[in-house]
Amino acid sequence: MSYKNKNLNFSKLKLETKLVRGGSLRSNFGETSEAIFLNSGFCYNEAETAEKRFNGEEPGYVYSRYLNPNLKMLEDRLALLEGAESACVMASGMAAVFAAIMCQIKAGDHFIASKVLFGSCFHIATKILPNYGIEVSLVDATNEEEFRKAFKKNTKVVFIESPANPNLEIIDIKFVAKLCKKHKASLIVDNIFASPFSQKPLKLGADIVVYSTTKHLEGQGRTLGGCVLGSHDFIKNTLLPFHRHTGPALSPFNAWIILKALETFSLRMKAQCEAAEKIAKFLENNKKIKRVLYPTLKSHPQYKIAKSQMDNGGAMIAFEIIGSKKDCFKFMNKLKIIDISNNLGDAKSLITHPATTTHSNMNREEQEKIGISQTMCRLSVGLEHVDDLIDDLKQAL
Repeated sequence: MSYKNKNLNFSKLKLETKLVRGGSLRSNFGETSEAIFLNSGFCYNEAETAEKRFNGEEPGYVYSRYLNPNLKMLEDRLALLEGAESACVMASGMAAVFAAIMCQIKAGDHFIASKVLFGSCFHIATKILPNYGIEVSLVDATNEEEFRKAFKKNTKVVFIESPANPNLEIIDIKFVAKLCKKHKASLIVDNIFASPFSQKPLKLGADIVVYSTTKHLEGQGRTLGGCVLGSHDFIKNTLLPFHRHTGPALSPFNAWIILKALETFSLRMKAQCEAAEKIAKFLENNKKIKRVLYPTLKSHPQYKIAKSQMDNGGAMIAFEIIGSKKDCFKFMNKLKIIDISNNLGDAKSLITHPATTTHSNMNREEQEKIGISQTMCRLSVGLEHVDDLIDDLKQAL
């Protein structure tokens, strides 16, 4: 007895349907929930089949470090969500970032990145890439003239975060994409803070988008994972050879967890983004808050750009309290519902002190240059009732 998989025309279906049905591949048993394939290898009926799969003449699986049914289902669903031609999932968000860069750059090339970066991305740009003979320029990505001048004849890759971690700096992706095309450079956009629910960089001209699926995509703090999305040509001919031979493979079990989490992605994100905007407005009107950074607040320095390229403000907020680091810690310690954590994109609301955690590998001067103060907090809004979260912030302040 066998089950015949349906061939749906996903181009005519809405997002919520894609998130439930996209990528599903049922086995002969016709299970309702996707099965878990916890095998490392695969067998072939004939030696000729193995040869054809390895030389690309015949489709099929050969080894779970390369691909596995669970990974394939997740990649297909993420590509539908993002509107990408192809995707490749990996063991973590940083594995995805590193592979997306390293698969297309070599000694003697020039790399441009925005100054405001997650701590590990900053480390790659300033410590790892120079060791490989790659020239690096960090620019104020909100300054168009500075960005224009940064390009050189050997510029190969441009990497930006928008909104950026942790201060939600917004970069004009269309503008940067046009510059990259003019100089024949590849544009990678880290879209982790926004998620595909709030922003679609490929539609704005980006070549490649990277995610930590650990965050909003999985959204419940259970797994690590990452994804690179782009054209069929880039994924197949540039990224996959690097990925397959360096081994940052995602576990099939983790892939299955993320796949199931995507079924509720749009429901979760809608609630979290709506709550985040309400909380941002509350914080902006609180006398103990120095400033609030949230994309859809008119006080945000790049408000107009955010409104033009984002569908909503996302679930992340940055704010500074009035006082000292000691006052900031006292405020965080008084929170009863919101947890202190360096993670984000969870069903539980999480608060972070970037200067001493996620960006602690940067010295004080480097932090201050990109606007990370000792009283800055990064808030990831979860699925608790928004009134409870506002009451918690109010009592702690």
